[in-house]
Amino acid sequence: MPRVVSLFLPRWPTDRLRRKSGDAAPPPEAPLVLNGRDGRRRVVLAADLAALRAGLRVGMPVTKAQALVPGLIVQDADPRADAEGLERLALWALQRISPIVAADPPDGLVIDTTGADHLHGGEAAMLTGMVQRFAASGVEARAAIADSWGAAHACARFSRRLTLIIPPGESETALCDLPIAALRLDPGLVASLRMLGFERIGELASQPRAPLALRFGPEIARRLDQAMGIIAEPIDPVRASDLVEVRRAFPEPIGAAETIARYVGKLVVALCEELEVRGLGAKRLDLLFQRVDNTRTAVRVGTALPVRDVRRLTRLLCDQIEKVDPGFGIEVMTLAATLAEPLFAKQAISSLVEEPEADVSDLIDTLANRVGERSLYRFAPVASDVPERSVTRVPALAPQDGATWHGDWPRPPRLLARPEPIETMALLPDHPPVWFSWRGIRRRVRRADGPERLFAEWWRRDAELTAVRDYFRVEDDGGERYWIFRAGDGEDPETGSHRWFLHGLFG
Repeated sequence: MPRVVSLFLPRWPTDRLRRKSGDAAPPPEAPLVLNGRDGRRRVVLAADLAALRAGLRVGMPVTKAQALVPGLIVQDADPRADAEGLERLALWALQRISPIVAADPPDGLVIDTTGADHLHGGEAAMLTGMVQRFAASGVEARAAIADSWGAAHACARFSRRLTLIIPPGESETALCDLPIAALRLDPGLVASLRMLGFERIGELASQPRAPLALRFGPEIARRLDQAMGIIAEPIDPVRASDLVEVRRAFPEPIGAAETIARYVGKLVVALCEELEVRGLGAKRLDLLFQRVDNTRTAVRVGTALPVRDVRRLTRLLCDQIEKVDPGFGIEVMTLAATLAEPLFAKQAISSLVEEPEADVSDLIDTLANRVGERSLYRFAPVASDVPERSVTRVPALAPQDGATWHGDWPRPPRLLARPEPIETMALLPDHPPVWFSWRGIRRRVRRADGPERLFAEWWRRDAELTAVRDYFRVEDDGGERYWIFRAGDGEDPETGSHRWFLHGLFG
């Protein structure tokens, strides 16, 4: 079943202006509106959050808005620049989220994420990540995912939640209580339907189609069927001008997995030849299938390093063929290197004495395309004395920068995500516990080493000005070793609660 994301940018024109650099950009605290013509009148076409909070509304005369808000910044609307900005955002999403992305003017994107959500940690993590990335760039966004473009579009714009997931098969239920304007009907048609007493989509969907079509034409039935997923609504994916891609059209539709795999191999050969001409290696490949019913499906594979190896890329793509639904047949196959980077020549081993360098990138690529890129990582050190802040996740094949953890005291190979409280009996301030109880099991301490005092990072927040921790390495009767600490120095209450926690395990 297809899964489609609608990304809604409620204040896209004003957000776009505020993201511009230089003197042309308005100050962030000043209310901003965009004006345009409604006949002979100048009216507000878009307003940022500051302007809305000041009481301004879209459609208000500009002169009235200027009278209500002194110092209001008024700029001319630029629909062409807004559309170009949406295209750039669509290209960004094409590289990072899914193979099928298109602009959804005037204020959104539509993304077919069928089969691609696992690469981002699932649908919930994918939507949250998209919204957070836009927020970090100064653009407000809301996202919804459903079985159809129409359902996702409606839920993203008429739900107040930042992210909304409509479970498969429940689009009709989710749409029933939404206003009829969510169906993307002409405003005049919406006004006419309201005059007849229709307010919600559920009310409209329960009516016989023939009288509605006789009076208003086929548009209402078409939009209802698109939203419910009864008829398909193809997404024409955006394409960059410099995108490296090859295409194969078939005189007769194909559908067998063996046939698809054979032509995948031919497309990979052609693509690698084009990449070699440009001196590039592929880091992300999108294989798009156009079916006879004018719908598209796609698979995406990624690599940790730029690759131009025909066998390797063919195998990665063929591993994904089982996810492809050919429907009634595939008419066109397109293979694109959505993300490509320079690939430089490398000196081969020149003698029998030299040892080959270990290369696990093929294994990393295979696993990443099966379980998702986020599931494969390695730990790297961070300059911090606080243990939970001294480590970060980096890509599995990220280059080594030579950084390491400092200090003479050993650290446990397994650090808990959060320190867990334990019950202990210890002589304050410097003695280790005689015993401790963790997860319902009481352990007698046989050996101990410490304390190692760690100070908090006072520059982060005031609460850490005087906070300290005293860490001990302890071993129980069974030979198991643990890393525990006391919050505080054991004497001054301002340094911590003096409660004990288990933070890591050795061995």
